[in-house]
Amino acid sequence: MPMSKSHEILQFTNHVVQGRWFSLFASFLIMAGAGATYLFGTYSKEIKSSLGYDQTTLNLLGFFKDLGANVGVLSGLLAEVSPTWFVLLVGAAMNFTGYFMIWFSVVGKISKPTVWLMCMYICLGANSQNFANTGALVTSVRNFPESRGNMIGLLKGFTGLSGAIMTQLYLAVYGNDAKSLILLIAWLPAAISVIFVYTIREMRVVKQPNQLNVFYYCLAIAIVLALFLMVMTLVEGAIVFSHGAYVGTATVACVLLFLPLLVFVREELGVFRRKNVANIDPPRVTIEHPPPVVQEKEDANNLRCFSLNDIFLNKPARGEDYSILQALLSTDMLILFVATFCGLGTSLTAVDNLGQIGESLGYPTTTIKSFVSLLSIWNFFGRIFSGFVSEALLVKYKFPRTLMMTLVLLLSCIGLLLIAFPFNGSVYIASIIIGFSFGAQLPLLFSIISELFGLKYYSTLFNCGQLASPLGSYILNVKVTGPLYDREALKDLAKKGLTRLSVKELTCIGSQCYRQAFLILASVAFFGALASLVLVARTRNFYKGDIYKKFREQAEATEAEMAATNNK
Repeated sequence: MPMSKSHEILQFTNHVVQGRWFSLFASFLIMAGAGATYLFGTYSKEIKSSLGYDQTTLNLLGFFKDLGANVGVLSGLLAEVSPTWFVLLVGAAMNFTGYFMIWFSVVGKISKPTVWLMCMYICLGANSQNFANTGALVTSVRNFPESRGNMIGLLKGFTGLSGAIMTQLYLAVYGNDAKSLILLIAWLPAAISVIFVYTIREMRVVKQPNQLNVFYYCLAIAIVLALFLMVMTLVEGAIVFSHGAYVGTATVACVLLFLPLLVFVREELGVFRRKNVANIDPPRVTIEHPPPVVQEKEDANNLRCFSLNDIFLNKPARGEDYSILQALLSTDMLILFVATFCGLGTSLTAVDNLGQIGESLGYPTTTIKSFVSLLSIWNFFGRIFSGFVSEALLVKYKFPRTLMMTLVLLLSCIGLLLIAFPFNGSVYIASIIIGFSFGAQLPLLFSIISELFGLKYYSTLFNCGQLASPLGSYILNVKVTGPLYDREALKDLAKKGLTRLSVKELTCIGSQCYRQAFLILASVAFFGALASLVLVARTRNFYKGDIYKKFREQAEATEAEMAATNNK
């Protein structure tokens, strides 16, 4: 008996909402709200002026922001023992609490908090993005394991655009008020996670021939969105926009952000029609509880992996599932740690100081905001480039992702040197280069970890893999860049016959403010490139092989199992 039209529409809607593609769309939105840490350069001056901080104190705050953003071990371990919806809800609560308290402090609704309390607030808020990463990114990679480079590139790309998207939204909602940007950062990402919390979950890997084309459609949409945001950023920096114009640009940005949903609905419509023709109701199975026999085998392996012999000597081959200790104590992970310390540590330092760099070189506030937005947009281009291009080169030419990591780190050296030796317009170029190289490093790091150490404990390992980033940020930002900047600022005061007690805010003006610091940063980034080159040599044979073979076999086995079940 044929279904009524309304019943068919209801069934199709249910099919879409429970499907892999809608789960991926929800992940896009969550990741697009998970990049608030990249806006620190926009609102940091409000914190500095409102609370009377010097640059070293502000850089300490920036370090705790980076610490929270990159220490995701808690979210990884939580994901190993709890469902995805709980991970996302915890992240939403942390995001709202942390940034809302910062906003309260900046607008003076509470008494001025101590520096350490402010550090705790920003660390809590920034740490929430790890819960978004773990919930959305890890789940999506496991749902689409053969396209992990494309997947990570897209998801981290939307995070890279987050700063520019939120800038358009806060200009449309609150006007040109950087303090209100902090309020937007507090409630919007948390709201997105709560709305889509139950749609993101692991599902059985099935073979879909059209999968790569869908990702390329999403890539095209994302690039259009990025280009639109870049043009609007440049135009807004050149002319004064009315509030209505800001509302218009924010509306267009939101439409482009939601456009992938149409692609996914079309894809699910094809799946729905094929299932109806075969009169099959496709199983939506989450991988929560593996078969008992397999679990017993896994438990036995886990117990063996606590012995020193298995941790240091009898490790699995590259690409197989490492235990957490086997991976963390491996030479490959140590080299990745060094490269990440150098690469992400220098990039984060540049990102956190971008607002003050523009100020020291005499750029107006609107132009400085353009630098931050440009960095955010090219952060996106770096992420999708390293995701899609590294995937294509790997599949077609066996080009190692580790070698692309080396090239990206060398590129970042150029951007850092442009700040050390500035010329007219050089900060624009440096924002693009640093944003691109910074963005490119994360998808490469996450992909390399998944390829070398397997996906079984990926939730924990990819979060552990970026632990070097806050350490690099602390040493290079708080201990190197901040004190060197303050030293130059004190020299300027001394020339004017003033002391530190004479001014509320310690500010340095001139090209000398960041020269020595960024020469050191460029040298550190170059050392990171050399470390990455060592990993290229160690993994060259691994990348010459077929690293996706076992995932194709799993998808084919699942397809055969489903076909056998349906034929009974």
